[in-house]
Amino acid sequence: MNNNTNKSTTQYDAIVVGTGISGGWAAKELCEKGLKTLVLERGRMVKHIEDYPTATLDPWDLPNGDRPTQDDIKRQEKQNRTGYTTRPSRKHFFVDDMDHPYNEDKRFDWMRGYHVGGRSLMWGRQSYRLSDIDFTANMKDGNGVDWPLRYKDLEKWYDYVEDYIGVSGENLGLEQLPDGKFLKPMELNCVETHLKESIADNFDDRVLTIGRTAHITEGTKPGQGRMNCQYRNRCMRGCPFGAYFSSNSSTLPAAEATGNMTLRPHSIVHEVIYDDATKKATGVRVIDAETNETFEFNAKVIFLCASAIASTYILMNSKSDRFPNGLGNDSGELGHNLMDHHFKAGASGKFDGFQDKYYSGRRPNGIYIPRFRNLGGDTDSKDFIRGYGYQGGASRGDWSESIRELSYGKELKEAILKPGGWTMGLTGFGETLPYHENRMYLDYDKKDKWGLPTVTFDAEFKENEIKMRKDMIAQAMQMLEKAGFKDIEPMDSIGAPGLGIHEMGTARMGRDPKTSVLNKYNQVHSVKNVYVTDGAAMTSAGCQNPSLTYMALTARAAEHAANELKKGTL
Repeated sequence: MNNNTNKSTTQYDAIVVGTGISGGWAAKELCEKGLKTLVLERGRMVKHIEDYPTATLDPWDLPNGDRPTQDDIKRQEKQNRTGYTTRPSRKHFFVDDMDHPYNEDKRFDWMRGYHVGGRSLMWGRQSYRLSDIDFTANMKDGNGVDWPLRYKDLEKWYDYVEDYIGVSGENLGLEQLPDGKFLKPMELNCVETHLKESIADNFDDRVLTIGRTAHITEGTKPGQGRMNCQYRNRCMRGCPFGAYFSSNSSTLPAAEATGNMTLRPHSIVHEVIYDDATKKATGVRVIDAETNETFEFNAKVIFLCASAIASTYILMNSKSDRFPNGLGNDSGELGHNLMDHHFKAGASGKFDGFQDKYYSGRRPNGIYIPRFRNLGGDTDSKDFIRGYGYQGGASRGDWSESIRELSYGKELKEAILKPGGWTMGLTGFGETLPYHENRMYLDYDKKDKWGLPTVTFDAEFKENEIKMRKDMIAQAMQMLEKAGFKDIEPMDSIGAPGLGIHEMGTARMGRDPKTSVLNKYNQVHSVKNVYVTDGAAMTSAGCQNPSLTYMALTARAAEHAANELKKGTL
């Protein structure tokens, strides 16, 4: 340890590491329960509205048609693997890969934002509950370990989170996709409505609905001026209206309003300090990202909410005589069971009708077809276990479709005044099983510019995911075909784990300390005053977007921590 470490004399009740979806919720809940809370963010400060520099820019205001330059790609080579994160309108919210390197035994696309608010500023906002089909899957088919909780344990917390953040959507009464507390749904367009009706007529095991998305569609919600979505679809630049949920517009202002939050950016937490005498964590060690000064901050309880990879990194790097392989790693499972959703498998097609129809605005949302595979009876597949859902939507093309055929003259002038044809796309999002051998680990020979070890990924999709993708493609094509779409084309671009930006696992919850890292309240089994409530905690992945579950788990864990502190058991 650096002998020049600055040891804080302030004793906090709680420390929260990270300010993204989970960290914002931890800060809000702990501060509102009266705990003096230090919130640490490794990146820069981002203030709601004033630090969204491209939020109101029009296409002609952006350089290079909003395409990255070769110099941009050189510095963000891995961030650019998505094809959309490094555009000038949003590249400032994603890390510089040269300053923040990582290693790949097998390709892994780690998309990160190091700033206050984290990926809550850039997330896709799709918000779905897991069901008991998900919470019991590991137990029933023998993959991974059993979740230590069930839907009934999270139901009220899903209610609580949805009511606070504002989620628009439609209740369907499906066992595999529990209903929620929704604001009015966004509208389907005419082609999406046509497909919905066709699916209802031709299939008795599936339904099409509008996506459930964390956008305010009526009224207001708590935070800094949160109001209705303006249908600009510029969400990844930061929303100045606060219409979609983010830490910056909602939970962090709520935490600040209590007077109990101390927020410190540029604070790289790299170790949790463990006291062998008390068998508790006493605080964290921090490097100031700008000055390289080192600090120790102390607290009674610590919430790691830095993201699945970063929170596990901190635990793995927290070594002591008691925990030579990382804090809480008695099971040896720390860093293992790394999951992400596999996607970019499905189909698209063209539709000849509705030439007299269009839509207004730029709806920041698409359609959703909930899971219909392996739910029992005729839905079961002999080729793979678990399931998938579809996201997608219909839209009309523009004048550029006419360039090849109408390169000049009267016909071109007429064509550019009319919209192009309708197309519909269906993209499957499938569950990845919790394979022990899919992992991350730390490389102490390759250090970053702060002298800290770097992450190495060793994970891949396997046979079950490959077989599932064949069904994702076949069913998408069949649904489009039965609805009368033409020129139907399959899509299959599996890429690598990480591309779904739903990294999970690595410090999983479980019933047995011998096979898991966290208990049913997200506490480290062997160090009860350390909680991990982000994607690291996930025991299985489901096929639904996971952020709503992170928020519910965090709110539940914060109440538990506050109650245990009052009892004096932490």
